[in-house]
Order: sequence, then C-alpha cells, then structure tokens
Amino acid sequence: MDPSGEAAVLRFPEEILLLLLDDENGTFAHVPSWSLNYALGGGVLMDLALENRIDTDPEKLFLVDATPVGNSLLDPMLEEIAGATETHDARYWVEHAAGRAAEIRETALDRLVSKGILARQDERFLWVFRSRRYPVVDGKAEREVKLRIMEVLFSDMIPDPRDIVIIALADACGIFKFLLSRRELKNVQPRIDEVRRMELIGRAVAEAIWDIELIVRTQSVPMQG
Repeated sequence: MDPSGEAAVLRFPEEILLLLLDDENGTFAHVPSWSLNYALGGGVLMDLALENRIDTDPEKLFLVDATPVGNSLLDPMLEEIAGATETHDARYWVEHAAGRAAEIRETALDRLVSKGILARQDERFLWVFRSRRYPVVDGKAEREVKLRIMEVLFSDMIPDPRDIVIIALADACGIFKFLLSRRELKNVQPRIDEVRRMELIGRAVAEAIWDIELIVRTQSVPMQG
C-alpha cells in the first residue's frame, strides 16, 4: 500500500497512459505494442533513477538503494534489480522492464482508477473530468499532463526534470507521431530536440532513454525479405 502522499503522485507509466488517452471517448491512441511496452517499462526505470534507487556507468546499471519506494508500480522492478545475481547494462533492464509492460499497464490503470482520475465502465476506462493533482510541496498548479507537456513544446518555458523525461521518453518511443499532426510534429521537433539536450536529468535516465531509442529504431525497421 502506498504511504500517505504517494497516492497523489503520478508516475511516468501513468502519465504515458494519460498522454495517449482520448478523453472524448475514453480510448487510447493505437500505438504499436512494442512502442508502448518500452515507454511503460522505461518509465518505471526512470522513476527509479529519479528516486535515486538506481544509477548507471558506461557498462552497467546498478543498485544505489534497495529501500522500497512504497509504490506498487516501482517496487516490483526495484526488487528484481536488487535481487539480481549478475550485473547487467541499462539496455538489458530496459528490455526486461518492457517484458513486464502488461503488468505495469494494468497496475497503472488500477492506480488511476483508485485516484478517481479514470473510471472503469463496460470493460473500458473512461476519462473523469477532474483536475490532475500534483504534490503541493513542489508548488505546481494542477494541470492535466497533456496540457502541461504541450505547453512545454509550444513555448520557450524551462521544463522541470520530469517534463524533460516524459518528453524524451515519448519522443524515443515514437508516441508524438500519434498525438500530433505531421505538420505539428515537424514544427515542434526542434523544440523536442532542445528539451532533450537540457542537462537536468540524471545519467541513468538519459542512458535508459538512449537505449530505448536504439531498440525502438530497430523494432521499427521493416524486415527485409
């Protein structure tokens, strides 16, 4: 059970799902399953990195602190990393986390429902018109994730580290092509590149994003026959 205060925090997998949600009909954008898998799995690793539970060097991803976060999305992966008997690089853990994407997705949806952000109806998840809540401690206004991310992309405001991560993650996994028109994406791509170059995120997060992008590019190349 998440400790008091944690329930109000939205984690990257939850934000990815909200970013993909069509709030008019309660369905999600049809992104390739492998793209969504890496976004969800990578999001868990990035949350762990920002929680100072993991870090990387050029050759490996390693445990910094095995103390549970107290979060049903993050702690299962943290436990696996802590229990690993061999050392692996970031790419290994990106692939491993992506393999657990179905479980991550269901946990994220359950958490969004329990927070009153989504409602389950007729086997579907429908948007409930409520404000996105952020922890009061960071002083941010209550803004829904799409509006927050689009504000960063279509302005010159300086984003916070979590906004940089979700933008870089969505870009690496090809998600923006499903959220923006071709013209909009072309116009905003320089801004996406600029945001990704901002040095406000940790090495483990940056390397995980690079590894995800390399994997996704491989996945998206048509098979030669």
